[in-house]
Amino acid sequence: MGKKLTKRSEDYSKWYNELVVKADLAENSGVRGCMVIKPYGYAIWEKMQAALDKKFKETGHENAYFPLLIPKSYLSKEASHVEGFAKECAVVTHYRLKNAEDGSGIIVDEDAKLEEELIIRPTSETIIWDTYRKWIQSYRDLPLLINQWANVVRWEMRTRLFLRTAEFLWQEGHTAHATEKEAIEEAEQMMNVYADFAENHMAVPVIKGVKTESERFAGAVETYCIEALMQDGKALQAGTSHFLGQNFAKAFDVKFASKEGKQEYVWATSWGVSTRLMGALVMTHSDDNGLVLPPKLAPIQVVIVPIYKGLDQLDAISEKVDPLVKELRAKGISVKYDDRDTYKPGFKFNEYELKGVPVRLAIGQRDMENGTYEVARRDTLEKETVPMDEVIAKIEFLMEDMQKNIFNKALDYRKEHITEVDSYEEFKKVLEEKGGFISAHWDGTVATEDRIKEETKATIRCIPIEGDTTPGHCMVTGEASARRVLFAKAY
Repeated sequence: MGKKLTKRSEDYSKWYNELVVKADLAENSGVRGCMVIKPYGYAIWEKMQAALDKKFKETGHENAYFPLLIPKSYLSKEASHVEGFAKECAVVTHYRLKNAEDGSGIIVDEDAKLEEELIIRPTSETIIWDTYRKWIQSYRDLPLLINQWANVVRWEMRTRLFLRTAEFLWQEGHTAHATEKEAIEEAEQMMNVYADFAENHMAVPVIKGVKTESERFAGAVETYCIEALMQDGKALQAGTSHFLGQNFAKAFDVKFASKEGKQEYVWATSWGVSTRLMGALVMTHSDDNGLVLPPKLAPIQVVIVPIYKGLDQLDAISEKVDPLVKELRAKGISVKYDDRDTYKPGFKFNEYELKGVPVRLAIGQRDMENGTYEVARRDTLEKETVPMDEVIAKIEFLMEDMQKNIFNKALDYRKEHITEVDSYEEFKKVLEEKGGFISAHWDGTVATEDRIKEETKATIRCIPIEGDTTPGHCMVTGEASARRVLFAKAY
């Protein structure tokens, strides 16, 4: 199965598309630009969701749900917000269908036009801030820390499974605070929550930073982000957290009575990650044989494949395996015993390699006689024979060792692909020949940023929070530069 994949070195984009489909993560749907997330892919998303939701609740947030449909007038209340999303909005104009009189099928009932069009949410700031106006009266109501798990629609012409689809799943946090300081601390905290999740669950190393003015979220005062590097040298924005200032509070007249009795506008944040993380997971770790999943996010962490001739041998193996399965599950390790008689062991080995199952155990008649299992790890493809009474300890070791190894491999790749340059010619050369992140000086102007983007297709991914702050001169204009920023081509 895995051998049928296009090699990454031949066509990285084709490899990715094939892998997502062949590994049963997702497929294109009958609606152009939308995807069907299959059970195996959704199981990974559920693990992501559970880990993130736990982190949100540990930091004091509560889940709620807001409408899918937003009145058009709400979207127009915050000028930069509507400007940022206007070209991506799907609009509902009518509320009824009817049968055509000529019998040709169903048509829109022209008499059922809505008084005000409704927008299918591209993001929920506007509907949420209209709601917050009713919820917030006094400083006692603050901070308001709300998250919702939802779907959103942003009309996309060029789509790719998980990375860019017209409809996608995500979470969006929306918080209100009494002071600017609190709101900034919240936005920074959530960036750190995302970075911790990416590195410790996804095993994806990320760079924390802030976006330039032209790359900020529409309506934000500051956008914090985590940026990851894929194996083809392109960057992927893995999560964003926005300090919104008082822009939405003023647009929707959300005020509170302070301790001194004064009416003041609240300070706001919003933050989110989406099913785009699934794409990041696939592209950061996987190889020419298929998926490579970190154990913390693998739906099946251990698979056991019996090798047998006849039902008697299978029954004996099953009897030996059953206590192991129970003990692993008791330890919180997800395990599958694949005793299907419709597929041969070789097929199963390929299937689980393709699907990125971290640990595979094989047991046949000789193993039964010797009291051993063959243990294979997905990240390095190494195999070894392990005594039965040591196999649980071995699996527990592998769960931790593989998580670390997968992260370190990705970290090493990123270290090798961060290049400092001082001239525009060197910048272009590195971008084309090596790729990855390029650390360079920039004069801070939108004009220079736009010129670089137009001429090279590279963008400023972030101004790193822990980057080189030595002043210098812009690689393009020679003007003074406060510090280096990170450029890359990106998804």
